Amino acid sequence: MHTVFSIALACLLTLSFSTPAQTRDGKPRKVRLPVHSLSVAYAVQTASVKTGCFSPRLRAILAHIAAKTGRRPLVTSGHRPRAHRTGSLHRLCQAADIRVPGLSDRGIIAAARTAPGIGGVGRYCNGIVHVDTGPKRQWAHCRRKGGGILNARRRAGKRA
Repeated sequence: MHTVFSIALACLLTLSFSTPAQTRDGKPRKVRLPVHSLSVAYAVQTASVKTGCFSPRLRAILAHIAAKTGRRPLVTSGHRPRAHRTGSLHRLCQAADIRVPGLSDRGIIAAARTAPGIGGVGRYCNGIVHVDTGPKRQWAHCRRKGGGILNARRRAGKRA
């Protein structure tokens, strides 16, 4: 069953991405993916991860990461209506926590930073990367023995 699904997905991706390379006048053709095909650009870690309300902008960010890395991001956390922080973009379905199997968090961050429409890019010690559509910012959360957060100044937008 898994093999049948993989073949069907490969055919769908081939159909979604196939287009003539040039227009009639010989200029390169710009390819714009339809919004509905952007959902195949990522996978979810478990069935309980909610991604159905992701905006086209967030789906495009995930599709960009997939195109840049050659691997589909795995969404570990999406919409969380009861997120602890009131201003969390997870509550608004505008943020995703991801991993890209076989790729370091630095590689994921490098790809995410080049995505059109990217807002926040954060890194957690467990290798998960946060991407969202909010204001541009970056941070790294790592809790150590003292309980402090490394790079708190970067998170606040200040330079060390």
